Amino acid sequence: MCVESDGCEIEGCGSLDEVRTLSGSMSPALKSNPDLHPCKPGQKFRAALLRCHSPAAAAGILSFGNVLNYMDRYTVVGVLLDIQRHYGVTDSGIGLLQTVFICSFMVAAPIFGYLGDRFNRKVILSCGIFFWSIVTLSSSFISKEYYWLFVLSRGLVGIGESSYSSISPTIIGDLFTSNSRTMMLSVFYLAIPLGSGLGYILGSSAKVAAGDWHWALRVSPVLGIIAGSLILVFVPEPKRGSIKTRTSWLCDMKALAKNRSYVFSSLASSAVSFATGAFGVWIPLYLARAQVVQKTAEVCTKAICSSTDSLIFGAITCVTGLLGVVIGAATTRLCRQKTERADPLVCAVSMLGSAIFICLIFVVAKKSIVGAYVCIFIGETLLFLNWAITADILMFVVIPTRRATAVAFQSFTSHLLGDAGSPYLIGLISDGLQQSYATSALWRFLSLGYALMLCPFIIVLGGMFFLATALFFLDDREKAEKQLNQMTRPPSSVKV
Repeated sequence: MCVESDGCEIEGCGSLDEVRTLSGSMSPALKSNPDLHPCKPGQKFRAALLRCHSPAAAAGILSFGNVLNYMDRYTVVGVLLDIQRHYGVTDSGIGLLQTVFICSFMVAAPIFGYLGDRFNRKVILSCGIFFWSIVTLSSSFISKEYYWLFVLSRGLVGIGESSYSSISPTIIGDLFTSNSRTMMLSVFYLAIPLGSGLGYILGSSAKVAAGDWHWALRVSPVLGIIAGSLILVFVPEPKRGSIKTRTSWLCDMKALAKNRSYVFSSLASSAVSFATGAFGVWIPLYLARAQVVQKTAEVCTKAICSSTDSLIFGAITCVTGLLGVVIGAATTRLCRQKTERADPLVCAVSMLGSAIFICLIFVVAKKSIVGAYVCIFIGETLLFLNWAITADILMFVVIPTRRATAVAFQSFTSHLLGDAGSPYLIGLISDGLQQSYATSALWRFLSLGYALMLCPFIIVLGGMFFLATALFFLDDREKAEKQLNQMTRPPSSVKV
């Protein structure tokens, strides 16, 4: 007789069989219990699926979901010029589209962080994916008289996607430890640039194939529903460490506020978010304007605008994301042999190097598009180097039962100070500069470039925050280990 994790008896098992569940294996000498009941056919199928679960498969499915999460986010950016012409909005108006998305994303993140530390995480993830998939599909049918409704739909998509970004890394953090966790988190965060790049490519390709940009929003929802179903069926709900006690939400927040490594790394993530948010929205449009200035292209007056720059930028983002995450993981593992502060130091050096090449983009773009792409390639590679490492820093200095809350508030902070405002701010500065002087193709190009020059300075500031993280990293990691040992210690026996 065998017992599965939901408390039902599985018929047809011998008395000496051993059943392995998510929490361990049942003793072969387990005797029949009158409370047990024969498994129904559906429960037998579920039991079979549970036995086939593996942490690697779960990490793969979660990484696939993360690809779709970011692909959906940047599919809209891939057809941004078409959306701007269709709805007839200015640069600041089109920047508002991404800003509303990020604002709703960051406001919802702490809520999902609280829920993720206390309830079934994979159910929350699946519901979030189903929600944003349905909203994205519905938004493709909004007519040009209702731009405000299209903006609102992106805000709702942000709420759905925040559930995924806040909770999914914590599942991987509980499934793996040490270097294996670093590797799996690297794979997971590789999905950010990969998904972002595929978003540009998908949006541009679907628009060209269908002859209508609305079809760019009708592919990722189907894949999202598939990913949500896979998470429900194949991803386990791992234990949050082996902790016997749980702290309150207020206690968690106080502890995170006192965690200097967590605070400084969150501020550094904000700088990364500011730059990537601005680049993701404006760089393809900036390069399109550069080609008009160089007289290698004309201002778009057609129903369907050229998507070459979005396709190239998307491909570069995919490749640089892969290189950045792989190089970052390998460099960190190598540097850990030299210093225990390797994680924040590698992030700091990569940020400072990235700022140099991003500055060069705006110097060479007027004369050479190829040169601009080379600078984008190197700058993005260095910028993407720190994504997985930042997540690993959090896992080192925060105990398991408050990791979802920590990830959520780090996401909230990085979006609040980063890409929640950067697309709109860059568009606003660009519009202001255009209004100050006579509008021409050259000045539209230069005004956007001057606005984007704010990004390298923010990136340098982020590098400084990573250096500050390095100062406190070892102390905060030791504190987290001591607290974890205290919380996992079995209660002492009491003599009567």
